[in-house]
Amino acid sequence: QVQLVESGGGLVQPGGSLRLSCAASGSIFSINVMSWYRQAPGKQRELVATITRGFSTNYADSVKGRFTISRDNAKNTVYLQMNGLKPEDTAVYYCSCEIRRVVAGNWIEYWGQGTQVTVSS
Repeated sequence: QVQLVESGGGLVQPGGSLRLSCAASGSIFSINVMSWYRQAPGKQRELVATITRGFSTNYADSVKGRFTISRDNAKNTVYLQMNGLKPEDTAVYYCSCEIRRVVAGNWIEYWGQGTQVTVSS
């Protein structure tokens, strides 16, 4: 079994900051790409940021310069530092990880349960 547990969401005022964490646990041999997605009410889920095992990153245009994705491979954890938050950043944020459970096994994408981020005054 593999579990992804997110934390760090909450209510913050516009211009504020939050740091999300997502820890993967269970039967894990290796983790490849780790990503953050978000889904606002009435909208499709969208990709926010990704980071490879070699620490290459990619961001949605809407968060470039404000959000930073990072990872700790020893802890199987991915982070999302969110600064300069705007009301339009309000959404449920999900982490996703490509995980190989055994040597030479298939890469399988796992998802967290989501954490709510609300930006409002």
